[in-house]
Formats: sequence, structure tokens, C-alpha cells
Amino acid sequence: MTASPVQKMNDALHRAERHSPYLRLLMARFPDLVDRFSGGQMGDLLPAIDPDLPVGQALRIAKARQALTLAIGDLAGLLSFEDVTGHLSAFADLSLDHAIGAAIEAIIPGAEPVGFAAIALGKHGSRELNYSSDIDPILLFDPETLPQRPRDEPVETAVRIGRKVVELMQARDGDGYVFRIDLRLRPTPEVTPIVLPVDAAIQYYESQAVAWERAAFIRGRACSGDAGLGAYFLNAIRPFVWRRGLDFGAIREIRGMSHRIRTHHAQGQALGPGYDLKRGRGGIREVEFFAQIHQLIHGGRNEALRAPATLDALVALAGAGQIAQEDAAQLSTAYRLYRTIEHRLQMVDDQQTHSLPKSAEALDEVALLHSLPNGRALMELLSPHVATVGAIYDALDGEDNGKLTIDADSLAYTLTTAGFDDPKFAQQRISHWRDGTIRTLRTPAARDALEAVLPSLITAIGAAPVPDAAMLQLSNLIERLPSAINLFRLLEARPALMKLLIDIVSHAPTLAEQLARRPEFLDRLIDATAFDPPGDVAAIAAELRISGDLELQLDHIRRVVGEYRFALGVQVVEGASDPLDVAGGYARVAEAAIQTVTDATIAEFEAAHGRVPGSELVILALGRMGGAELTHASDLDLIYLFTGDFASESDGAKPLGAVHYYNRLAQRVTAGMSVPTAAGPLYEVDTRLRPSGAKGPLVVSLDAFERYQMQEAWTWEHMALTRARIVYGGDAARASTRKIISQVLEIKRDRAVLIGDAVKMRGDMTKHKPPQSDLDVKLLPGGLIDLEFIIHISQLMHNIGFDPHLGRAIDALAAHAIVPAELAEAQRLMTRILVTLRLVAPDLTVPDPATCAIVARASGALDWADLLDRLLQTRQSVADLWDHLTQQHKGD
Repeated sequence: MTASPVQKMNDALHRAERHSPYLRLLMARFPDLVDRFSGGQMGDLLPAIDPDLPVGQALRIAKARQALTLAIGDLAGLLSFEDVTGHLSAFADLSLDHAIGAAIEAIIPGAEPVGFAAIALGKHGSRELNYSSDIDPILLFDPETLPQRPRDEPVETAVRIGRKVVELMQARDGDGYVFRIDLRLRPTPEVTPIVLPVDAAIQYYESQAVAWERAAFIRGRACSGDAGLGAYFLNAIRPFVWRRGLDFGAIREIRGMSHRIRTHHAQGQALGPGYDLKRGRGGIREVEFFAQIHQLIHGGRNEALRAPATLDALVALAGAGQIAQEDAAQLSTAYRLYRTIEHRLQMVDDQQTHSLPKSAEALDEVALLHSLPNGRALMELLSPHVATVGAIYDALDGEDNGKLTIDADSLAYTLTTAGFDDPKFAQQRISHWRDGTIRTLRTPAARDALEAVLPSLITAIGAAPVPDAAMLQLSNLIERLPSAINLFRLLEARPALMKLLIDIVSHAPTLAEQLARRPEFLDRLIDATAFDPPGDVAAIAAELRISGDLELQLDHIRRVVGEYRFALGVQVVEGASDPLDVAGGYARVAEAAIQTVTDATIAEFEAAHGRVPGSELVILALGRMGGAELTHASDLDLIYLFTGDFASESDGAKPLGAVHYYNRLAQRVTAGMSVPTAAGPLYEVDTRLRPSGAKGPLVVSLDAFERYQMQEAWTWEHMALTRARIVYGGDAARASTRKIISQVLEIKRDRAVLIGDAVKMRGDMTKHKPPQSDLDVKLLPGGLIDLEFIIHISQLMHNIGFDPHLGRAIDALAAHAIVPAELAEAQRLMTRILVTLRLVAPDLTVPDPATCAIVARASGALDWADLLDRLLQTRQSVADLWDHLTQQHKGD
């Protein structure tokens, strides 16, 4: 016997009171409605707004009355799913319209509510709102018609109105609230105001929006405010949403959204306690996305398929033969059931939840509210539908063969098999790459390129020593790339580069940083010659030289030098070259760069100012550049000199005196070497070792240099001069400069003064620049600085072994028994460590074990422990030698 409406209503009231705290509260608040329901009468499905109350309060009371009315009618089976969602959506329209009018009135009293519109999206847009749903409008304004006070900016006024609207809708008091509002569906919400100028919004959707935004506007409609303005906006972007061509790329885009939801909400994917009805596998979203995918593909040519509501869309698609009638029927049945149970979940506490309770007791309460005996019966009711929807939706994957799966469970298995101990982090990163929020992966072309290479990329990352760390570094690199397409296409075309890329991101943050700016650096590595040492300076310089204006030449030099330096760094990481050879390679590349940049700069400078007769520029390198052993991070210590008469004048159209001429020229050379351009940075140039330091002129004549070095220079300046090497200048100029340097270095010195000055200088260095860590082989006691001081003091004390290359200088001194021969091995060990650490641990902290193994191997040690032991012994021997030298000074 069929129950009467009165029986159905009373049964619904009984279940609501027993199993829903929220409905029980509403029943106590509105006894008049309970009396009406008890008599078998429905309340107003779209309640009136009391004009005698403040707008916010009136809306909150009306919302609460509707919530109780629709809930009881739904539980009683007297209202269909479409009745409930339709009236919820209609009230959202009505309340948002009242809020917009009230907000404009509050800010511009007496103004007409024009020039401000709300576009409903999501379930609000399709009139399918949840029982406790947020609404996701886009708020727009027209600067020409929006009411505003004199001297107010339209954007400021619109934002004030928007904030007032949100406040009216979201404010919560004893009467409840109206609707929670989420404005994050607007374009780039992290940087745009909450209310957008209509034409700016149109321009965004026409030029920049991505596929998920197209899908969102399937359900977009002008719901509240200025209806004409809303219609103008939607008409303008219609071509963006509905394209005439068959857009099969939409399948991957929208399925990618589903994949990210599955991955992000992995705990709610499988049916059971905690199952997410909305995001779970085979759930609400997959029914919606199934319909939207087919709408996007075919709706551009068939307007009948543009139905906003999911159930209407499924009927239309089946009627047009785009999906199977059976699939449409099964999906529609599942969708009604899911949404009904979703409403039951939300009726319990008026929470926007979509997940089944995890506890058995709470699950039973939901089931009983739905007239089922227990939670187990609810699971049995849902189970066949979840399986059917999941299978129908997964069938869309047919064209994705060979791609990395988007199914969360399958992906987890794939990642575990690839070598990830815990696949969750990798799943999150892959989801982030796929979701279109990374700037370099916003375009379909970029994501297509990613998908093409993703399977082999995951295999390579899984083989890394620490896959999670490699994944994080690679993700950071991808986010910094100017364009991700180039990198992925390169990896797809040249799979051999995959391991190199993972080694770089796993072990060499310095190189990864470079690669983020210039992904084409990888391209050079495919050629086996990339692992050969660079040629001599002349050969490298020949590769750097091209014709063209100065800017073009400098960009070319930066590009080729960057490739050389990157390849040299990779040689160290891959164990293909001795770091000492790499250090020499770095120096030859830098010298070639100095020569070509200087030649190009001089050519342009001479075109305007001519030449200084009988004169030329000389560049002197000191420090590590002078010693021809650079690290990846080394700057260039340079001194600029010029030959000839300082009183001369250039012979060009704009003549300059020699001193002014060469100082301006040297400034341009320095800028050419150090100022970044579109092709990236070249070198930092340090000119503070010039006569009189930073306070002196940038360039001095050779005569002035000689006088300064012979009469005014400090001991430390002569120590620095022991590593002086001429890197630019003609033969005669080089010969003259070498002669001066030799004369200065061969001065007979007071032993006590020499050692005393060196000891003081070393103490000052320790005070002002202490070691960064126990790996700071340069500044630690017994480190490279102490070793260099020992060599330079010995050279100047005995006037023997003057060679800017430290290794050869040590050999010469050792041949005269001035320093122990073992000092050469100490210099080699610490230089190898320094060169390697600059690449793999630039902050000088202990890297991960796999990277420690690279440092040990590059330094000739058996393992990290062996390396630390060798380093400790080496530093002790150097420290003992330094102490012996300084004790001699004290004895003197």
C-alpha cells in the first residue's frame, strides 16, 4: 500500500529529527513549517524575502526556511532531485541579486543596480546546486555604467561593491548564513581584483584561458545583477567555449583534471568508508567530465549539445548519437543517486562535504536518514554504480596508449615499480605538472610535450639515488623554465639525455639553475665531443668570433661560453674528466671570452674615438684566473693597463686623451664581460687588485703600474702578482709587462717583514671572512689559502719558482727543497674538492650520500669517509708547514 503525503512527511520529519542535528535545529526554529509538514503540506520552495528586515538578515532567514522545506520534501520523496537543485539554485540567484542591489545602495545611495553582474559557474550555473554548496560566481563590472561617486576609480568602486556582496552572503549569525562564496574561478585569482572589468575578462578568455576554463563555461550563465552586462560577456566568449572544429585535445585536458583530482584525493578514491562521492573514482565528477568532454568535442557544431545541466547533457548527447543510450542511462541513474546521497551527507551538519563518513556509526546515521537499515546497505546500493561509471569513464583512455596513466592506483603502482619508495610525493608533483597552473605548462602544446616524455622521465627519475629529491629538483627546474616545450621535445628526440638531466638535477644545483634559464644547453651534450676537453684558447676564440654588431657578438659569446661551462660542469658530475683538467678548461674558455669581448668592444670603440698612436690595452689576470685553474663559480681578477705615453690623444672623430680613452674602454670591456643580456651572464669581473685598489683609476699606464709596484705596493699586492698572467695584449706589450712583473717579484726582501705582513694579512682574512663550514677547503686552517700563502712567501723570499700556475710553482720550489714535494698533491686534492663542491654543494653543506660519492670519486678517494680522512691529513700537513713558517718569523 502506497504511503500518503502525510505519512511520507511525518516519516521524513522523524528521520530528520533522529539522524540530522542540523535539521533538528531548523525544526526547532521554525515550528510553523513543522506543523505544515505534519499536515502533509509543503512550504514555499522559493521563500519570499522579508522587505521589512535588513537585507542580510532577511536572506539568512529565508535560506534557513528553504533548507528545511527542501530537505523534508526530499526525504519524503515528494520532490525530485531536479526540484531540489533547481530551487536551491533559484534562491542563490535571488539572494545574490538582492545582495548586489543592497551593496550598490550602501555605497552609492539611490543608484540604479546597473553595471555590475554575477556569472554563475559550476553547479550554480547549471542549476544543480548541492544542499550545502558554495557558489562560484565571477563578478564583472562595466566602467562606463557602474554607479560611482565623483573622483572614485571604477575598479575601486567595483571592488568595494564586491566585498559588500560577499559580506552580505557569507556573514554568519544566529540566523545562519546565505551562501559561502568562492571567487577563485576568475582569471588568475592570485593577482586580479575580485571584480573584473568586463572587457579585460573577455580579452583573457579569448587569448589565455586553458581547457578547464572552457569546461567551466559550459555551465556559465548570467544569474544576478545587470542581466544585459552578463549577456554581453557570455556572448563575447562563446567562441572560446564552443569551437567549430572537433577538439579531441579536450579529452586529455579534461581527463587530466580528473587525474589530478584522483591523485590529490587518493584517500577517497576506492569505494568504502571515506569514499569521496564527488572526486572518487567512478563518482560525480567523472559523470560530469564524461558529458563535458563530449560537449566540448561536438558542441561547437551542434548547439543542441550545449545543455548546462549534466542530466540534460547526457540525454542530448545520446539523442545525437554521440554516446551510447545505455551509457547515458547508467550514468544518469548513478548521478541522481550520488547527488541524492551527497545531499544526505550535507543535511547532517550543513557542511559542504562529499565524503562518506569513515566511522561505522556515522555511516549508519547517513544510511538511516536515507531510509536504509545501515551503512553496509548504503555501500551495496552505491557499489554497482561506482563500478559502472568508472568503467565507462576509463574507456575514454583508449587514445592515451603509451602515455603515463592518470589513474591514481595504476600510477602509484607504476611509480613504485620505477623505484619510488613512497609514490605519493611523485604523484603530487606529476599532478601539479599536469594541472596547468605552472606558467610554462599552461598551453596544450606544452602539456602534450610533457605527456610524450613523461613515461621515460619517470623511469629515469626512479633510477636516481634519491628519486624524491630528483623529482623535487626537476619540478623546481620546470617551474623556472622560460619554456618547457623545448626541454621536453629535446628529451623526446634524444632519450640519451634523460639520465644526464636526472644526474644534473640530483647532484648539481648550480647546473640545474643554468639549465632552468637555458634548457638548450642539454642539446650540446648529445655529441660525444662535449666530454672532450676544450681546445686551446685560439680554437675556442675562433668559435666565439662572429661578424655583426657588438650586441650580437656579445650574445653569441655568452651563449657559446655558457655551453662550454655547462658541459665542463657535467664532465665533473658524470666522472668523465679530472676536475683539474676541467679547471684548466674553465680558464681557457674565460681567456677566449676576454679576448673576443675585448676585440669586439675595441672595434666599436675605435669607430667613434679612433686609436691612441703607439699604445694598446693590456689585460692582466690574477688569482685563480691568473693561475689558469677556475671553478664554475670563479670571478675574474683583472688589471687593465695601457702602453705608450699617457699624455697622448686618440685620432678618431671624437678624440680622447689616453687616460680617459682607456678608462672608458675598460669600463665597456668590463660591462661586456659582466652585464647580463638575454643570452645570460658571462663572468663577474673584480678589478680591486689594480694599483691603489678600488679608489684608484680603473686603468693606468704601464709606466705608472711599474712605479706603483716598485715604490708603493704592499706585500700582499706582490703576493698577488706572483699569479699574474697576461691574457690580452700584443707581443711587444706582453714582453714589456712581463719584464716589469719579473723586476718587481725579484726584489730582495726583508724576510721578517715579508712573513710578518703575510701573517697579519692572513689573520685579517680569518677575522673578516671565516670558513663557511668544515667543507670550506679554501678558508679552513690548512686549506688552499694557507697553502697559497706558503707558496707565495717562499717565491718572494727565495726569488725562485715564479709561475702563476700553482702546481708548476710548487714543483719548482720543491726542486730546490724550499717546500716539500707533497705540497703538490695537497694542492691537487683540495683543488679537485673545490671545483667539485662549487657544482654539487655551492653552500658547502654536506650533500646527500650519492652526491658525496661523486665528490669522493672526483677527488680520487675511495669513498666519502676516505676523502674526509685524506682532507684532514692534508690540512694538518699544510697547517704544520704554515706554523713552521710563522714560527721562523717569531724566531727572527
